[in-house]
Amino acid sequence: MNNHLIRIILLFTTAFSCSPSFAREKPNIIIILADDMGYGDVSGLNPLARTQTPAIDKLIGEGITFTEAHASASVCTPSRYGLLTGRYAFRSKDAARGIEGFKPPVIEPHLETLANILKRAGYATACIGKWHLGVGWQTNDGKEPRLDAGTGYSNVDFSKNITGGPNDYGFDYSFIHPASLDIPPYLFLKNHQAIDTDMSLTTDHYPPRLDNTVFSWDKKHSDDLAVYWEKGVWWRQGEMSKSFRVEECHSEIVKQGLAFIEKHAAGNQEKPFFLYLPLTGPHTPWMPTEEFKGKSAVGRYGDFIFDIDDAVKQIKNALDRNGIAENTMLIFSSDNGGYWPQEEIELFAHDSNQGRKGQKGDVWDGGHRVPLIITWPEKIKEASVCNHLVSLTDFFATFCDLTGQKADVNQGEDSYSFWHVLSGNTEKPVRESMVHHSSGGLFSIRMGDWKFIDGLGSGGFSHPAKLIPEKNGPSGQLYNITEDAMENTNLFFQYPEKVSELSAQLKEIIKQ
Repeated sequence: MNNHLIRIILLFTTAFSCSPSFAREKPNIIIILADDMGYGDVSGLNPLARTQTPAIDKLIGEGITFTEAHASASVCTPSRYGLLTGRYAFRSKDAARGIEGFKPPVIEPHLETLANILKRAGYATACIGKWHLGVGWQTNDGKEPRLDAGTGYSNVDFSKNITGGPNDYGFDYSFIHPASLDIPPYLFLKNHQAIDTDMSLTTDHYPPRLDNTVFSWDKKHSDDLAVYWEKGVWWRQGEMSKSFRVEECHSEIVKQGLAFIEKHAAGNQEKPFFLYLPLTGPHTPWMPTEEFKGKSAVGRYGDFIFDIDDAVKQIKNALDRNGIAENTMLIFSSDNGGYWPQEEIELFAHDSNQGRKGQKGDVWDGGHRVPLIITWPEKIKEASVCNHLVSLTDFFATFCDLTGQKADVNQGEDSYSFWHVLSGNTEKPVRESMVHHSSGGLFSIRMGDWKFIDGLGSGGFSHPAKLIPEKNGPSGQLYNITEDAMENTNLFFQYPEKVSELSAQLKEIIKQ
């Protein structure tokens, strides 16, 4: 029995305890998910920002802004797993960390996703953009997919359809790049089939170095075979479709997203649509379009932010142009905090994660606090702010509420509905606590004013990543986030009862 058939059987036998009653409104839904874009990169959220985001700022003036929205993890794969499944990624050993491009699917076959929920409610569903949740490659030797680091080639047969991907998780249509834009293979897959199967190496088209190449702090993420031109402009060596261009990937994703909207608007508008549009930027490589090169005070990164903002503008214009903006829920967020070390903060006087400590990968808030803005003109009539804790995992329960469904007890278990916030009640809390985990597997729990971290260090990309407790020293970190948002004063010894309480709560949630 093949994996696809198993997945279908499991969905019918375990997930369909959901009881649909389509009493609520059914808006079109678009999730625009930036990649590695920090809360402080949105100029409307950060008065000190040197990046500019006029289109996103306009959304702030029209919808609900969540000031305490967090990804469930501080790196790509686990964050996206949490968003689509409503589960903390540490519950899955395969989804708990970032993966490379030849790994199999990390979403378990029996799990429902946002797309499954909405498809059952009558939605047309599409995933267009960066997937990074694994796909089922077929190989030319019958063995597990693998990359030969020495040659840059793999044993994948790109002429064969993948056997696991978005179309197996509730998406009617998919147009994806498999992983991050700095991870091979470099190609587009449309409904699980490679668009261009004529493959070459990245270094067949791009020189590994330029005459003026100077290595920077991010060189540590690549080897001598990788393309590295300058800070932020690099990608690992590997196979690439001959028609694929790294510098055009973001624009092509936006183009395909617009085409989906136009096609739907020209067809049967009575059927709502869900478009999951995960972008490839401003994650490395920082490859802004010609229109925005040199336009920012924050170098290539800031230029690329203009492209992300322009994508929001183009999507919004398409909704207006087709007369479907009123009943479309437009969601903008990011998969984790910005990858923006202290060197860049000092160089540009700009903090991608303004107001919080740390960066992408870290267990500190800078690693997982994200911008989250939702507009829906037909339902949300004026701008408002929600200051309560919200996780990207919470879309699962919220979309169940939106469509009048009740999730099975084994589905979306880490998701809490914020439907009441969308309905105008921004004062009622969404959840009592939230668990985070870093790229290095360090856990923390937030509850009320308090945050407990079960270890020392950032757990991620900031130095020190991990510290061994000194004799008679603290073994963890405790912060009053309300009074100390920057997590500067460790209160581990001052409040031992709070450490015990939160430590026990964290262990219980992980154990569940």
